[in-house]
Amino acid sequence: MSAESIIIRLAAAADSPRLTVLSAQLGYPVHEAELRARLVDHILPDPDCVLYVAQTADGEVIGWAHAFIRPLLTDPLHIELGGLVVDERYRSQGIGERLMEYIEAWACERGCEAVYVRSNVKRERAHRFYLRIGYRVIKTSLTFVKPLPRK
Repeated sequence: MSAESIIIRLAAAADSPRLTVLSAQLGYPVHEAELRARLVDHILPDPDCVLYVAQTADGEVIGWAHAFIRPLLTDPLHIELGGLVVDERYRSQGIGERLMEYIEAWACERGCEAVYVRSNVKRERAHRFYLRIGYRVIKTSLTFVKPLPRK
């Protein structure tokens, strides 16, 4: 299968089952109901978010890329990649690169000056991918989280 034969389109709520499977492949297992709620309640209606899917000619969703505008006081307007995954059966065929081209075009349309990507230190294959498509490492950092009480 060639990357050119893959259809890249905006995600829809009906994609939730495949998005859930692919999220688990990325290392972020999530219940489909939770993913669907986040998708429908927050991501799809937000004009500052985008979620593209890669789909085969027969309709199977085999990848996704999610990004959002991240306005900061200290940096020019940019987007941040929330996630990128291609089904393990279809990796290294140019599909991830095509998804990133759509993400970058979306960022340009919104006047953003850059795309930021955060990638876990253990994802060496992903690091090689981003370097190959023109990204560069600008820093290494730690990520902290503090869960908040549910209302």
